[in-house]
Amino acid sequence: MSDATLFETIRTELFTAVVGDVLDVMGYQHQFLPPAIMPLDKTMRVVGRAMPVLEADVFNVRAGTPGPLADRPFGLLFEALDDLRADEIYIATGSSLRYALWGGLMSTRAIHLKAAGAVLDGFVRDANEIEALGFNVFCRGTYAQDQGPRGKVIDWRTEIEIEGVRIAPGDLLFGDREGVLVIPRAVEAEAVERALEKVRTENRVAVAIRGGMSTVEAFATFGVM
Repeated sequence: MSDATLFETIRTELFTAVVGDVLDVMGYQHQFLPPAIMPLDKTMRVVGRAMPVLEADVFNVRAGTPGPLADRPFGLLFEALDDLRADEIYIATGSSLRYALWGGLMSTRAIHLKAAGAVLDGFVRDANEIEALGFNVFCRGTYAQDQGPRGKVIDWRTEIEIEGVRIAPGDLLFGDREGVLVIPRAVEAEAVERALEKVRTENRVAVAIRGGMSTVEAFATFGVM
């Protein structure tokens, strides 16, 4: 199916728990990002393609040092942000937790580019503004300290890793209030198909249990619980 149909199907019919269960059965048992990375607002849901961004801490901000990014306070952040495409998710890692990785103006630019959302292995600022914009942001919390003199983006559209979970450009990301799931592109079609089958079966189980069936009998009958 097309990406547009795939994303709409996931948004309307699935949730991260059921897709995660299916990936477990398929042998992909470490696909959830750390549980501390949660939606800024619990109602936020995000589905899209990963646009990975690599950050690094900075401790010497004096101009004139020989590094190629020495005179650029945010490194390649603006270039990475401007390269976002429709239905992509800006996902960043590599920094410490000394500063925010995302803010209101970045959200405004991402909305203009029709990006699906942002997932930060760190903090965000301008939380009220982001919530008012309705942009889907997942993060470790809020913290107003600026990135400018403390961190730089050093690469983008490159593979990254967050606590052992590898994210490649174009991987399918799915996030809701229970976490953010990385679905490898090579198995996404099978994973979504199996998840749809599972959630539809679970709906039948719920009906049976409401009708008085025991959990033992339900699992024996339907194979899910």
